[in-house]
Amino acid sequence: MGYIHCCGGLRRTRTYFIKPEDGFCECRMDYLEQCPNCGSKVIQLTRKSCDNKISIVRKSNQKAEKFFTKLKRLILYEQDNLPLILSQVDKNDLGYMEFGKKKFCSSNLSTLKIGKYENKDLKIPDKLVIKG
Repeated sequence: MGYIHCCGGLRRTRTYFIKPEDGFCECRMDYLEQCPNCGSKVIQLTRKSCDNKISIVRKSNQKAEKFFTKLKRLILYEQDNLPLILSQVDKNDLGYMEFGKKKFCSSNLSTLKIGKYENKDLKIPDKLVIKG
């Protein structure tokens, strides 16, 4: 999934990879079918030459539709829709809870009360018999 800047925000687009021509190494086309704010169609063609120079062509509305039909025959494949990662895993997370609060490594670990107090109501037999 690519992004196009439209109406003051980044909008998710469909991304197509196109057969490179005229000395370009990579061509990519981002297509926004409809902007949620203004309702316009936007297409952006990004080409990278072999000496790492980037050129961008951007069209909107009716010109975008004509440009898309012109480039439709050159499409090699569409980029797969990757799932949106909502949150990153924190490396400082200990992964357990105490009194309904999640503890982190940055917390004061000496104040943890897990396993510190014994349960007086728990009845443990004097002799445990283990059969082997």
